[in-house]
Amino acid sequence: MSEHTNKQFDADLQRIRTELLQMGGLVESMIQDSMDALATGDISLVDRVKEREKDVNRLEVEIDDRVTTILARHQPAAIDLRTLLAVTKMLTDMERSGDEADKIASMARRIHEDDRRFIPVIELRHMANSVVTMMRQVMDAFARNDSVLAAAVVRSDKEVDKEWKSALRSLITYMIEDPRTISRSIDLLFIARSMERIGDHCKNMAERVIYMVHGADVRHKGVKMAERLVRGEEIPTPEETEEDK
Repeated sequence: MSEHTNKQFDADLQRIRTELLQMGGLVESMIQDSMDALATGDISLVDRVKEREKDVNRLEVEIDDRVTTILARHQPAAIDLRTLLAVTKMLTDMERSGDEADKIASMARRIHEDDRRFIPVIELRHMANSVVTMMRQVMDAFARNDSVLAAAVVRSDKEVDKEWKSALRSLITYMIEDPRTISRSIDLLFIARSMERIGDHCKNMAERVIYMVHGADVRHKGVKMAERLVRGEEIPTPEETEEDK
């Protein structure tokens, strides 16, 4: 490529990276606002989540178009190609995380606009903080090509899964002990499930960052495999990988 073409490519690639980070910031704020709406009953936060979802959807389409254009014009290779391929996959996980935040916001509105009582008291804030942290960390990992931080996000998903199972057990107990809580327990169950799915999407994006940096696909190979790879250690055998899952 000529010097001019190289400069244009670098500018185009940087714009894609910047806009993906912007999209991540929007989704992070949507998760936070939706959970704050649930905790406080502030319906204006729900409206803000709805508006930001439109921005997230717009950015998904725009970034996807830019990636397609840059691939066609410049035919990049090595890490630049891996970055663009990673972005295309991360866009989907980001947009779906926004969808889950929107679901939480809608559920929060329904809970607070309905005057039924017997709302179970269950700790979801810690789970929400965990997935917000995962989203922030995976964006930091992408921005800095930090595969070690990305591997930490992959491990964090296991903790979110544990919190989801704990919430499920608690809500089932509420429903068994007091049938009046069934409707609200189901609402909270869907909220916890949405957060668990956001955690899964963050893990997927973290695995894409590892691929971007190292050129290795660690999907379905277990968190220990990812951690060994980013530390530069010997890659385990398939048998060891199965044990790590």
